[in-house]
Amino acid sequence: MNNVLDKRRAGILLHITSLPSTLGLGSMGREAYRFIDFLRDCNLSVWQMLPIHPLHRVPIGTPHRDFLSPYQPMSAFAGNPMLINLKKLIDKGWLPRMTLPTYFSDQIEQAFEYRRQCLKNASSHFVKHASPEDKQAFDDFIEQQRYWLKDYALFCALKDFYSGACWWNWSNIGHRNRDPDALSQFMQRESKKYCLEQYYFEQFAFFTQWQELKQYANDNGVYLFGDMPFFIARDSVEVWAHREYFQLDETQSPLFLSGMPPEMDYFYSDKGECWGHPIYHWGGLQEDGFVWWARRFEMLSKLFDLVRLTYFQGFHQCWAVCNPNTQLRPVPSHGEWQTTPQQLLTQLLHENCSLMVADDVGVSEEILNLRTLRKIYGMKILQFAFDLRQSNPFKNHHLPHHHLPMDVVYTGTHDSDTTMSWLTRISVDTKKLDHVISYVNPSLDTRLPDRMLEDVVWSLIQLAFASVAKLAIIPMQDILLLGKEHRMNSPKKTSFRSRNWRWQFDWAQPKREIERKLKQWTEQYERN
Repeated sequence: MNNVLDKRRAGILLHITSLPSTLGLGSMGREAYRFIDFLRDCNLSVWQMLPIHPLHRVPIGTPHRDFLSPYQPMSAFAGNPMLINLKKLIDKGWLPRMTLPTYFSDQIEQAFEYRRQCLKNASSHFVKHASPEDKQAFDDFIEQQRYWLKDYALFCALKDFYSGACWWNWSNIGHRNRDPDALSQFMQRESKKYCLEQYYFEQFAFFTQWQELKQYANDNGVYLFGDMPFFIARDSVEVWAHREYFQLDETQSPLFLSGMPPEMDYFYSDKGECWGHPIYHWGGLQEDGFVWWARRFEMLSKLFDLVRLTYFQGFHQCWAVCNPNTQLRPVPSHGEWQTTPQQLLTQLLHENCSLMVADDVGVSEEILNLRTLRKIYGMKILQFAFDLRQSNPFKNHHLPHHHLPMDVVYTGTHDSDTTMSWLTRISVDTKKLDHVISYVNPSLDTRLPDRMLEDVVWSLIQLAFASVAKLAIIPMQDILLLGKEHRMNSPKKTSFRSRNWRWQFDWAQPKREIERKLKQWTEQYERN
């Protein structure tokens, strides 16, 4: 990794899937390179994105609540094959030339099925037509990544065999419980319909395209800022292959599920949240010397120049929601704090602290002290800075006059509302809106309400750029002054029945005025 934060920088938060696309969601193709050019032309040097691991693979039409969530990863190491750009495969000669169809954002499942079929065809085409150099690179990749790749490919092939069903519902108990004889028979079957080599190829294609994209970004002065989910989905290769790392009962069901208690939940302070990931069995991880975690950090260091640690609280303690394991739903308040071994923080984070940003919003004072002690960057969010419920609102640590160089300042995040929508909501409370305006720009003309809100958004963005925080990150929705219908994620709404994780921008939206302002502020506040 490069030391991205050796100087003041600014960037944009935009997940790859939010790039324009004619195949459902964005990918590592031409639009990704165009976005890097856009950042460069605006004098911005950081592209922050969400996790890039494989999404849940469920049967088409299944009402799974999180099938698009990048925070329910099916693997801690693999890349999301749905981010592979098919046109680039064609250009490399790894996929036959064809006219690609068009799928819109409301046809995500159909687009994914089409992409999967194309990747399967590409795997076969690669075997027959790839150059000797490409085939050697493929063989080298398999050997280098064998420690996770074989289990991942086998898991994916078995999910295909069971039509996408979760591993604990597979009918063959030998497949469920990783019986060596049953798995050997599966891999040696006469039918090659469920072929491991296909998944080796998909990951080879993903990492090839990723390294090309990262190289282009770095060559143009742009650094990639990634995101490491703290938890792993229950229906993942890790839980299937390493049950000793998770707290499971005799039926392989989680004893506890991840979540947040009401008193610490910013979005749902009345109820809290249950995210549904299994809680780690720290004893099992510790017995292996935390090698699984160490390898995660090693992988991230190759993929990104900077990494956000999601749920940083977890490196100290995790809220474990009791799993009723019945038809009853878990209650977020029915849980307990489980302490994380300090060795994890000491051994792993200390070696990488200059490359990490902690998601420390709403964490305990103890974990804030640990972050400070380890000199890990923290987060400040301007939407959280104007809470009038405090006895002294100006003591809010998200306000810029409390920021420190070891902070990363945001207007909002992928979980929060767009800043325009947030301002629209609070504008019904004249006192709160006046509080915001008096802080960000008291000279604003309030005679035209719609224009005024746009000016407040720009003032907040300028405030972020002016902050002493080393890094300022602005969500693309805020750059484009977009409203609530463009929100990336609404916590507790399902991705199956909502617009969660589907948002995409259009190149007609970024106007010349936007580029001019961003360029001016990067120079004015020395972020270039």
